[in-house]
Amino acid sequence: MASGSGGPNSPSSSSSSMPKSPFSRTMPNREALVSSMIRQGIIPNTVLSPPRVPMPPAPAPAPAAAPTPAPQSEALKTIKDAVSDLMLEAPFRDTDKWGASDVRLNVVARSMGYHVAMDVHSRVLVSRSRFFADKLRTGAGTEHTVEICDCDDVPLYVEAISLMYYQEDLKNILRTTVPSKVVDLLQVFYALLCEDWLRACLEYLDSIPWTDHEEDLIVTQLNEFSCCGLRADGLLQRVKAIGPSTSTRGDEVFLQLSNGVLQAKDDKARNTMKALITRLIEQDEDNDLLDVSKDTIYSLCHNGLNFLTVRLSGVASVHESSHNRGALMSEIARAADNLLWIVKILIARKIGEDFVGIWAEQKDLSALHSKVPVRYRHEISKITAHICIAIGRGQILVSRETRFALLNTWLEPLYDDFKWLRMPGKSFDLKLFEEGLSKTILTLPLSQQQWILLDWFHRFLDRGDDCPNIQGAFETWWRRAFGTKYDDIDPKMQIKSAADFHQ
Repeated sequence: MASGSGGPNSPSSSSSSMPKSPFSRTMPNREALVSSMIRQGIIPNTVLSPPRVPMPPAPAPAPAAAPTPAPQSEALKTIKDAVSDLMLEAPFRDTDKWGASDVRLNVVARSMGYHVAMDVHSRVLVSRSRFFADKLRTGAGTEHTVEICDCDDVPLYVEAISLMYYQEDLKNILRTTVPSKVVDLLQVFYALLCEDWLRACLEYLDSIPWTDHEEDLIVTQLNEFSCCGLRADGLLQRVKAIGPSTSTRGDEVFLQLSNGVLQAKDDKARNTMKALITRLIEQDEDNDLLDVSKDTIYSLCHNGLNFLTVRLSGVASVHESSHNRGALMSEIARAADNLLWIVKILIARKIGEDFVGIWAEQKDLSALHSKVPVRYRHEISKITAHICIAIGRGQILVSRETRFALLNTWLEPLYDDFKWLRMPGKSFDLKLFEEGLSKTILTLPLSQQQWILLDWFHRFLDRGDDCPNIQGAFETWWRRAFGTKYDDIDPKMQIKSAADFHQ
């Protein structure tokens, strides 16, 4: 432990001469809390118990077998070693600087049958702790004995008492202390009403970064202190907005981020930020962290669709040799990629059903698709592919009519782009798509399955690997169409209504 730089307060220091602190105004009922935790009254050579840290009641221990002595002995040895190290450097042992002690302070761990005695100085305790200032104000010049009962962490109390002997640059003394230890010390200083050290601990925690684990620990402890009167709003502002704020509303933040991504000029940065936002949204499984309305996301979808349609129409009306044609096709590739990103967000937030219906109705867009070279248009087919994957996974629930309309509108363009999609470096999961497409087809009525799969059969014979391999779906359709497993089912069977069942 580093040596302190300041000397003791004069022996005449008392609680009445201590300057008022902001803490004294924020904890008017603290004395009532303290008095319920200590043995009242102090006279020469009597025993006191300072307050324990206000903590939630511990859960009742589960019935267990007879305690084994080995673990407790090891824990006790660890405590003794820690106390021994602290006592070697304890400033209150420097009699040349502090003079003779007049208080015997016992810290007791009854559950372990262990205690440590410290010979300390009342003038130091009184000057640094309002608890001691109140209890040691009588009997000046007389030796006293104070006992801290049922202590959970004996070394921590020894360290806290030692720190009371330092009076200057308190925050700097904590510089090499890990935040979790500072939080532990904060509990002790709060229990003993050491206002200067409380302030130093809070200022130190406010000055350093926190890990995720430290953040949880600090916020939990500060919330408990707040319930008992100690306010730490400044620290809590790091993790939670205090007071009304409109700048952090989910819709506004999401629109700012999305518009920034969609309009980004650097493609690498745009893709990096898209991946980041997508990952954060996917991690929010319950959709309760970022409160974004469905209308807000769909407004981005409609804007993207309109932009894509306008650009495709522009390419169709521009001559192939025109310089503007190349610029338009580049814009189409970026617009399709942006729209795909929004669709992934809809799927992640489980609100993609409406978009499937909207996408299935884009017959004009589908017709314009063939007028653009595949290297620019293949991102459009990725939208259809991701919808099929989501349907196959049960992430999107739409009617059979909508599923058939989707494939009727977009399956042929997807076949046309498949050769390009399967090329290396296109960030397209071929197996995942083929599985999703197969499952989507097999959710349709058998007659529609047959129409789609017979068409696929002939395309596959012509194109081979340049056509999706959905043989598994074909085999399932074949068993369903020509097998005898379900021959006893009446194809005209009608599902009864709930009212029919109750008749």
